[in-house]
Amino acid sequence: MGSVRMGEIEVSKQPEDELVARGLGSCIGLALVDRFAGIAGLAHIVLPQSSETDRQTGKFADLAVPALVDRVLEAGASRRRLDAVLAGGARMFELGELDIGARNEEAVRTGLAGFGIPVRAAETGGSRGRTMRVDLNRCRVTVKEAGGRSTTLLDGSARRQQAARALEGAQR
Repeated sequence: MGSVRMGEIEVSKQPEDELVARGLGSCIGLALVDRFAGIAGLAHIVLPQSSETDRQTGKFADLAVPALVDRVLEAGASRRRLDAVLAGGARMFELGELDIGARNEEAVRTGLAGFGIPVRAAETGGSRGRTMRVDLNRCRVTVKEAGGRSTTLLDGSARRQQAARALEGAQR
């Protein structure tokens, strides 16, 4: 597992995996993480709304959000334990009133609200691109702005250890 390119969705439950979305300008990186189960998914969403002629699932927020939710649930995640993390949504170019990044973020947040999934952290807006990383071993989501430092937006390592101890106790 590795790079999640524009319009792609990846899901994993392998602790050694890292999901990475590079070049998040006006695009939104959406990570869904079940820290107890150690399952995460990442979508690299390009535009807010699909059309009748273009229905690429991972490309559009209205299709990518439900597809990502379905895929993490199929992998064994629990909807009530899912945390969402957003990155990107920058205003990369001055195009008058058109702010694709803000529209992308709004569409993703609306889609998540429809599923009752909380946004636990976000680093969006501004005018610089970002890279988003999801470390499955630690259930950690980090983001790095171009020319900046890496920032941890979600760290599930403590919850993951707690879940492992609970599972060990139940198996005794």
